[in-house]
Amino acid sequence: MTLLEVIENASVSSEPLASQSEYPIVLNPDDVLPNLRPKFESPNLVSLVNPVVGWQISKTDSEVIDLGKNFFTKLNRKLKNPNDFDKDEFIRILNQFLEKIREKAGVSIGIDSSDKGYTVALIEKLGSVMGKDVAGLVLDACVVLETWELVEALIVNGHVEHSCYSTLVNKLVMKKMSHLICVCIKHASDLGASEILCILKYFLCPPKDAYGSMVNVRKEWEKQALSAIERASDKGLTGKKARLAKDASISLMMAHDGFSAPELCLHYLLASSNVDAVVLASSISKLNGKEMMSLIRYLGKWLKKYERFPQAVPCSEATSKLGLKVCCWIPKLEDVVNWVGLVLDEKFSSLVLHPEFHEELRSMEGMVSSLALEARNSA
Repeated sequence: MTLLEVIENASVSSEPLASQSEYPIVLNPDDVLPNLRPKFESPNLVSLVNPVVGWQISKTDSEVIDLGKNFFTKLNRKLKNPNDFDKDEFIRILNQFLEKIREKAGVSIGIDSSDKGYTVALIEKLGSVMGKDVAGLVLDACVVLETWELVEALIVNGHVEHSCYSTLVNKLVMKKMSHLICVCIKHASDLGASEILCILKYFLCPPKDAYGSMVNVRKEWEKQALSAIERASDKGLTGKKARLAKDASISLMMAHDGFSAPELCLHYLLASSNVDAVVLASSISKLNGKEMMSLIRYLGKWLKKYERFPQAVPCSEATSKLGLKVCCWIPKLEDVVNWVGLVLDEKFSSLVLHPEFHEELRSMEGMVSSLALEARNSA
């Protein structure tokens, strides 16, 4: 079997992971490197590589790996009978596992075990020590048992492997977990074409019963917009902070007003710097007519906003300096124009041949011309 065939077979295989790798965690080099010594008393100084001996992982790493393997086996067995496995039992055995790791690693959690956010705190502090195999299985269990706060903790703290996102996004869409889909967009480093297509289809033409799950996203944007207005009105702010607060209030007002809840969710995808243009183009090319119309109208809204508010400027600094977290997720004019370009590149023939798109395109053409003229005049 050729190497290419091995790779192809591995990519086609959809069998779930049944066992852990031998060394699933990042080993501590401080306990390994000092013990390495040349295998021969007189190593060959000319050779680029000389064998060494004395490689041995630390006792702590070895114990943590064993804990992970035992927990993986236990959780994997319980997930085979999900009807006999409930959320409370899952939280209990997960806490026990992470507490054992905490004892081995000597990490302080800083929160009482009776507190509501205890398991989330354990994941934040010790998730990286679980190992990717255990983390993947824990993610599966969280989705099956719908412990969504733990799913969010795993995503936010970077414990979801790239290969897991395709399945995760599809499951979140099926469960209509709009907030967590937005969290995936914000934290996934490299979403694939299938994930982006799934997200686009969901937010461009959401099921009727999905709107309720988008309420929290809308509330967050509303809360941030009101907070920005309060900051802009605060006479205690002066100089650069006062200007930043004013810019943030304009940008947030622009990003919030006139957009539906699904469109507010799309802001995250439009503003993301982690989405590859080639992958995005591939996803856009697979949208149907209804979805394309929704996307064109959404992008048209943004062009109209930037035409109406030319004073709007990027204000991502407001995220750290004013605590306005969504400011770094407000699409820039450049983002909007790039998406418009991709839409035209991928769907030009369809847009020209179908009259229902013509009015929207003429409107966009007028706004783009206006923005281009303004850019030339201000240059």
